[in-house]
Amino acid sequence: MNAPAIRPDFQEILRQVKPGSRVLDVGCGEGALLELLARENGVDGRGIEISPQGVSACLARGLAVMQGDADRDLDYFAARAFDYVILSQTLQAVQNPRHVLGELLRIGERAVVSLPNFGHWRVRLDLLVHGRMPVTGVLPDPWWATPNIHLCTVRDFAALCDDLDLNIDACAALADGRPARLINPARAIENWRAEAALFLLSRR
Repeated sequence: MNAPAIRPDFQEILRQVKPGSRVLDVGCGEGALLELLARENGVDGRGIEISPQGVSACLARGLAVMQGDADRDLDYFAARAFDYVILSQTLQAVQNPRHVLGELLRIGERAVVSLPNFGHWRVRLDLLVHGRMPVTGVLPDPWWATPNIHLCTVRDFAALCDDLDLNIDACAALADGRPARLINPARAIENWRAEAALFLLSRR
């Protein structure tokens, strides 16, 4: 029996996170990424998840996860407590993305952030041709059911990082379930082919 396919963003996170690192996964869901990082990279992993069902699923997997809200509870973590803090497909669903992003780089030496790209060509086309909020593989819910409240483009995110004095050390484009394609982080990018993007961040 074949093992289930690993999400492209998870594959890229595995490449970015050094083996044996201390990792905090913010918005860890049911713990699939934490479990993968522990198994493949031997990380010392912790998680924070707002959903009681997600926390229960993580605990059933034997993962160290606490229930908490990224908007409020990251403030209680000690500075530099982790080597990496991961926020995978979660930044767009928090109340205060700027504050959360700043906290990631206070708590961890580096942060790995992935997010849907509202500058993707299908999104632009749907808005232009149909005048409707788009539904894509990365944005699968209709506007009235989506948990996403702060959608942005790759260029918007890069500008926020610059405003917060954060380095983009690496970035990758994710599209249509295919493996990540590396992007030059030195460029001010808005990659219209990327359904989602992943960034490795550090303090300047």
